Amino acid sequence: MSEMAEAIRELIETKGFSEDSVRQTIENAIKAAYKRTFGTADNCIVKFADDMSDVTVYSRKTIVDGVYDPVIEMELEEARELSSECEEGDEIDIQVDPRTFDRSAVSTGKQAAHQGLSESFKDNLYSEYKDKIGEMIIGYYQREHNGNIYVDLGKVEGVLPTKYQSPRERYEKNDRIRAIIVDLKRTNSGLQLVLSRSDPNFVRAIVEQEVPEIYDKTVEIFKIVREAGYRTKIAVFSNKEDVDPVGACVGLKGVRIQTVIRELEGEKIDILRYDPEPTQFIKNALSPAEVSNVYILDEEKKQALAVVPDSQFSLAIGKQGQNVRLANRLCDWSIDVKTEEQAAEMDLSEISSVRKTAANLFSENETASSENYEEVATVSDLPGIDERVAGVLKEAGYDDIEKFVSAYDDGSIKSVEGLSEEELEAVNKIIHANVEFVEEGEESEASETEENTAAEEEEYFCPECGAKITLDMTQCPKCGTEFEFEEDEE
Repeated sequence: MSEMAEAIRELIETKGFSEDSVRQTIENAIKAAYKRTFGTADNCIVKFADDMSDVTVYSRKTIVDGVYDPVIEMELEEARELSSECEEGDEIDIQVDPRTFDRSAVSTGKQAAHQGLSESFKDNLYSEYKDKIGEMIIGYYQREHNGNIYVDLGKVEGVLPTKYQSPRERYEKNDRIRAIIVDLKRTNSGLQLVLSRSDPNFVRAIVEQEVPEIYDKTVEIFKIVREAGYRTKIAVFSNKEDVDPVGACVGLKGVRIQTVIRELEGEKIDILRYDPEPTQFIKNALSPAEVSNVYILDEEKKQALAVVPDSQFSLAIGKQGQNVRLANRLCDWSIDVKTEEQAAEMDLSEISSVRKTAANLFSENETASSENYEEVATVSDLPGIDERVAGVLKEAGYDDIEKFVSAYDDGSIKSVEGLSEEELEAVNKIIHANVEFVEEGEESEASETEENTAAEEEEYFCPECGAKITLDMTQCPKCGTEFEFEEDEE
């Protein structure tokens, strides 16, 4: 094998170039040298041997009767000395020895080859790493300049800018560094990966490695918010009713979460349960503080008030407001935290008494007191309903509140694909927390006595399965148990 073939093979194996890219680079280099020698490369033809062991250069000329430009033209008589079948107007390839190129032309060719290989190398690296943005990568501390840390990643160099570092971390030469790729930059020497250890997705990548339940989608991360070096809050939920998402992330005796904390150099981490009902989610988000109650001040503007015991106020706010600030970002609500003493001085009666009702679904009669209620008929109109959950229910035909409740009580709602039992239970809780159900009799009149009204509002449950039943039923719609109601004798 020739030296050229050996050099090409080495480029392909060690640098990762494709054979086509090496071939194109050599061809461009020869044409650059040809142009430097003859003034043009338009008529330069480069041909390679099948095994890439040799390359031949030709000058393609047009046969004319009277040469004007000898670089691209040849006299008919001269051409016929090479081939007797030549005719005027034909083209003929004349072999050129590259060794006859002058020194400046050879230098130009080398420069073109070097530039071509460099660009090809950059393109190959870019193609390899462009789909790895957001992924974890491991390297070793190399040097530091102006606060930026340069990391040896093998084929490429990584840079960990000051703004993407945690204030807790300090490095020395050859220290092992784990980070995620957030950007790619082309440099004169190749490609540089921009790394981050402050991004919330860095925490996500570590947790996913430590918690098998997240890897197999049994437990999912709803959202992560972080102030690097100080505190991180992670909201999780489970796709299986029998799996505790928080417990899975914390691990037995806290083993899993301690591994994450060590990687973050002791940064505080709060693992909490995501809840589609905003008041409960806000309570969870303010952990480790205990919250007495949450009031929705303005649902449209997403403003809420959290009331905490006096002893929990500092914990709920956090150092320099850090805890409540992270809770705001996690829930996407503006949360105002008050102590129970401060809340007692406020008039919260109007806030807590405003509840949505579906009374008119079952009765056309409106009482004076019902004027204080907002009428809703669909699940998507209720406060705190997750948009995705509402969309799935609407598509499945269960957007109507009455229909949802009926299907939930008889168990048929469980057949809806894409929703877990936990999510369905959460919707049912929101309905019963915000909706007042008023049943209409066949001959209901506005003059019914208070005693009858109280009897209608009394709830009954199946003695076998606990499902909600009514006085006109003779069989449980859920388990099928038969029963009858007897009036108490006075």
